[in-house]
Amino acid sequence: MILNIAVLGLGEGRSTISASLASEKLNLVKICDRNEELCRQRANEFHFDAYTTKYDDLLNDPDIDVIAIYTPDHLHAGHIRQALIHGKHVVCTKPFIHDLSHARELIELSEKNNRKVFVGQSSRFFEPMKRQRTDFEKGVIGDLITVEAFYNADHRWFLNKDWSLKSEFKWLYGGLSHPVDFIRWYLPEIEEVVGYGMLSQNGVKAGLKNEDTMHFIFRAKDGRIARVSGIYTSPVQPAMRESEMSCILRGTEGASQADYHELRYSVTTREGEEKIITWGEDFKNYYFRFEGQSHHAGEYQNYLEYFADSIEQNFTAYPDIREGIGTVALLQAMDRSLQTGEKIKIDDILKEYNINL
Repeated sequence: MILNIAVLGLGEGRSTISASLASEKLNLVKICDRNEELCRQRANEFHFDAYTTKYDDLLNDPDIDVIAIYTPDHLHAGHIRQALIHGKHVVCTKPFIHDLSHARELIELSEKNNRKVFVGQSSRFFEPMKRQRTDFEKGVIGDLITVEAFYNADHRWFLNKDWSLKSEFKWLYGGLSHPVDFIRWYLPEIEEVVGYGMLSQNGVKAGLKNEDTMHFIFRAKDGRIARVSGIYTSPVQPAMRESEMSCILRGTEGASQADYHELRYSVTTREGEEKIITWGEDFKNYYFRFEGQSHHAGEYQNYLEYFADSIEQNFTAYPDIREGIGTVALLQAMDRSLQTGEKIKIDDILKEYNINL
């Protein structure tokens, strides 16, 4: 079975274009962006001329099975809603939606129209993270005690974008959603969170409006705890010493760490064996297909093929719509904790919007 896919939003959607064209499980039908110049740029880059500036052209095309959405966060809910109404399956980049007031309607539309919704948390589909998950499920480190995750990157270059200095832009959602997703992957029942943040001297100098330096502690309903950190306008350590993003699992009989971008994984097993695994040029070329490491099309291809399998074989692809909404609720609880300095319960956020997950 080959799924016909269309891409909405051709900035980040660039990776999905590459992934779809390279996959044997997907057939790219159309690409769409309201910026016609960007459409032409992608058409020339990928030698793919089926582009449009009108979302309706995707919605009304009966040949399209899946719409992959990579538009700005505040547009996600409306674009997802329209896709579901028109009978399309949906892939949407993270964070899933900007406003939880839309959550119940989207769940109901997904169920009413029997259409799947998948949240593109791409980092789960990077090779070291995939290996870490496989080892965890095999019991290589025993029972999980705690999870630590971070995303520390020198993104001062990013502040050259005018919109990054607007009050609406928050690294909490744009950056920390990656390590927070690792926490939810291993401890899905997070009960409460507390955190502190600050705007660094570099952020103040650049004109940034919201926190660029943050640390959070989470507690799950079973009592286990986890930690997430994000620092975005500070220089970083050399890659051989510290990755920009890592997920660290500590178990009763071992521990593991998966690193990004380095294609590096280390583990101490329950038998006491210690090893470090790295992947070579073939994997690097698969995951990072464009200049530098600014896009990561290999992860997108992995998750799109996983989603295609879920449709063909009728299983749930995670993160699904409910998990995506739960992650947004957790991020909003983190945001509220930053503002108040208090512990915030995730259920309180969900109750405010009458959401039952």
